[in-house]
Order: sequence, then structure tokens, then C-alpha cells
Amino acid sequence: VFTEEDKYGLYSNLLFKYFLAEGVVCGHDLFVASAKEHPDNILKDLPAPLLDDTYRNELGEEATAVKSEDFQDSMKIAWRYQNLPKMEASPTTSTKFGHYYDVSKTMSPELFQSIKWHSFYLPKELSLQPKMKTCHMNSAYAKVLQSIQRIIYQEGFDGSDPQKNQKNILRIGIQSLGSMLWGDDICSSDTPEDIHSLTKFLYVLRGLLRKSLSACIITVPAHLIQNKAIMERVTNLSDTVVGLESFIGSERETNPLYKDYHGLVHVHQIPRLNSLICDVSDTKDLAFRLKRKLFTIERLHLPPDLSDTVSRASKQDLAESAKLLSSGCGAMAIGKKHLDF
Repeated sequence: VFTEEDKYGLYSNLLFKYFLAEGVVCGHDLFVASAKEHPDNILKDLPAPLLDDTYRNELGEEATAVKSEDFQDSMKIAWRYQNLPKMEASPTTSTKFGHYYDVSKTMSPELFQSIKWHSFYLPKELSLQPKMKTCHMNSAYAKVLQSIQRIIYQEGFDGSDPQKNQKNILRIGIQSLGSMLWGDDICSSDTPEDIHSLTKFLYVLRGLLRKSLSACIITVPAHLIQNKAIMERVTNLSDTVVGLESFIGSERETNPLYKDYHGLVHVHQIPRLNSLICDVSDTKDLAFRLKRKLFTIERLHLPPDLSDTVSRASKQDLAESAKLLSSGCGAMAIGKKHLDF
């Protein structure tokens, strides 16, 4: 999974921690690499999992709040939209994928006792072996690849060598790859010196992941990369590419159209393993919001009526967003689920 960071790295870092927290709850091994924050501090700050009863109570409180808001705003909805099916604020089925986490609390240390985790802190690794360059790849990328390869072979995650014990999965998390802290200049120059260094790293990493029982999430400050050709190559080398656009510091932060959301989610690519093409959803507009305890990704549901307080630019923005949907408001009302963590 390749995640394009938002400008301040707030929400992308939250998704990064969710991925690692799910590995802890499922009993997977972890490998965390960072050049900015020590991996041990990242693991200590993972969100706490919500039990099933606690999650039901949280959904009950939110559903009650939504019903009260709908009752208060029922007279404000235009008559032609009242008969359309409404989008559900919470999943309607009892089945759920993965677990849910409370962002207001940190995970208890007892959960880490049953798993193994490996940390890669670049400043510490460079102090042990300052210079190492392999196949015209900078030393930081080469060191990460060596560490991942060593763990895959020594800890029994190699797919060609069947595991003697019960099979497990290695979850790999690499934070802010490609930034200046990693010794790469793709974020500071339109014509970087090591223009192919990141591409070679992803080629080798992709090969390691394909022949091992492992999954990886990488966050990259894509908004700082000026060379678009690099981003196109990185996208082609990734299975899933998701971009987060935060409203912090932008005009949309105070725009009445987006008052219920904190940012947009752009799905640039989804996996197409064992097939020529992938199944693309009709809905292109996704938004996220950070609730009191949950981080939620859902369909972008804009108000049907535009008041006089909305600017002309906002109206045009709304019109362009509506064109991305297959059949207007009806398409927005098809789905009844959202992704929450």
C-alpha cells in the first residue's frame, strides 16, 4: 500500500498506525522503519483496540446523534430529495472486516508481549555503518532492504521455504520514504541526482514481498515531489495507491460544503493481481473525518441545496464533484457502508 501523505502528515500517520495496530491484534510480526521518529515511540503510540461491546455502544451513541440531527434538519431538506434512500452512518450488517480502534487511547503494553517487532531507525543504522551504496542506490534504501531481507529469511517468512511452525505474516511499515531525512533529493529538486534510486528500491522491495508472506505500507510526501515522472513510476510499482488531501490550511476548511469532513481520499490505483484490469468503483468521491474516537472514510455526501452563503467557486466545485458520480444523487445513495477504523 502506497499512501500519499497530507501536507502536515497528520492523517497519513494515523493510517500508518492503524495498519501496525491491526498487525498487533492479529498476532503478526512487525517491521517499522523510520528516519524521523524512533520506531519504538511509534509502537508505543498505537491506538487501543475497541472490544465488540464497546464498539456497539459507540455506534449506538453515534446513531442516536445522527437521528436527532436528521429530525432537526428534516424541514430543511428539499421535498424532491426526501423520498430518496439515505446513506447509513454506520454499517448495517453484523459482519465486519478487521478491528476497530480508539484514537483517544494508546494500546496497552501487554498486547505487545505475544508478538515480535523489529525496528529500523536510520540515524542509528548510519552510525553503525556510515557508507554503503549498492547498484547506484543510496545507503539508506540499501540498508532497509538488507534488514527486510534478513528478517524474511531468518524469521521464516520466505514463501519458497515452508514454515515449520504455524504460518504468520510480516507487516512492514516505512514512514515518509523519499524525504530529505532518507538522503534522497527527489523532494528538493526537479532534477534530482538520484532520480532512479527510489524506483530501484521499490523494484527490489516488490520482489521480496512477492515471494514472502509479508505486506507493506509506505507513506511518501508526494506533495513535495516536483518531478511527476517519478510519481508515475512509483504508482506503477505499487499495488494500491491512496492519497489523502487534508482541509487544514485550505479554503475548503471553512467551506460550508465540507463542514462535516476533514479531508478527501483519492484512490489512484487498486490491486489488479491475477487479472488484466481491476474492478473500479463507480463512486469517485470519498472523504474522511476524525470523530471523537474513530477515523471514518465514507462517501462524500454534499447538501442538495446551496444557500446564498456559498460562493460561486464552491458551487462550481460541487458541480464538478457531482459529475464524477454515475447518476447524481441516486448514485450517492446506493452505498450504505463506510470504512471506519
